[in-house]
Amino acid sequence: MAIETGELPVIDLDGYLNPKTTSDKERVITEVRDACQKYGFFQIKGHGIPLSAQQGLIRGLGNLFHQPEEEKAKLSFLKNPGRRGYEASGVGGLRAGDALHDSKEAFYIGREDPVLEPPGFYGPNVWPNLPEEDFRDPIWEYYQGTTVLGRIIWAILLQGLGYSADLLDVFAKRPIVQMKMIRYPPSSLTKEGQFGVGAHTDFGGVTVLLQEPTKAGLEVQDSETKEWFPVPSIEDVLVINCGDMIQKWSGGAYKSAKHRVINKADSERFSCATFWHGDAGATNPFNADDTDKDNIGQLLFKRFKSQFSLPKEVQDQPQGVVAHPNESGIPQQVKVQ
Repeated sequence: MAIETGELPVIDLDGYLNPKTTSDKERVITEVRDACQKYGFFQIKGHGIPLSAQQGLIRGLGNLFHQPEEEKAKLSFLKNPGRRGYEASGVGGLRAGDALHDSKEAFYIGREDPVLEPPGFYGPNVWPNLPEEDFRDPIWEYYQGTTVLGRIIWAILLQGLGYSADLLDVFAKRPIVQMKMIRYPPSSLTKEGQFGVGAHTDFGGVTVLLQEPTKAGLEVQDSETKEWFPVPSIEDVLVINCGDMIQKWSGGAYKSAKHRVINKADSERFSCATFWHGDAGATNPFNADDTDKDNIGQLLFKRFKSQFSLPKEVQDQPQGVVAHPNESGIPQQVKVQ
């Protein structure tokens, strides 16, 4: 179905989280299912993440990204075996069809585990040298909120396909949940033909996106007309989309839509995306006979292996597996420099 500007639905999750009638939950499940089948994207309100937490996140991003370049460079994610930390503008690979690298800069965190488990999906985060109340505390509060919300969205998606929400216990006992905080420079500092983020689909599971209020930039491609339409940035409204893994696991029932970011304002713009995938060792829970046996960890490693600080002999292993994989198919005995 073609999408008209402004047609992307805004769904009130309060009917699912706090149902007042027996039909409230079913209504939300149906609305989410229909949106994911038609667009792969939808917007949500009544999601349970306090506005104060969203505002605290935005303030924290300003505190981080306004640090001197040399301070941010010390936290480069390319030096971190867990792909946590700072990504400078222009560092990411050039996508097919893009003339220039993305203008964005970013900062990554994930689950806070005390010990690194190669190739880095589980492990400690890195944090900037800022007072905790200026960055770590508000960022972690928001991360925890979207970790809970991501699981709720997954449960709704499962029920929309006729499965029980309990299926989450099969593939999400210890889920990989990554958060990417992003700053886009003002349009006057962006080169002609340069995107904030070039056209792409998300790799994996559920994406929860916060756009800085009143500063739109996200555009989604209509799968039929191939035209791009803007997604408005509304206070206390989050954007949800499905990644490639959901499209594959659902047999195409749910779409993974191409999207991009163009900051058209002559001021900086912040956003934050939380990617909720599932366990590193999980394979398709909908189809045990799926011939593609790559698990989530292997798929992630293949997508991002050049951005993990691992020895070349590890990166060159097929599907990210080396001599002594654990039950997730991810190597345990890897010497990280």
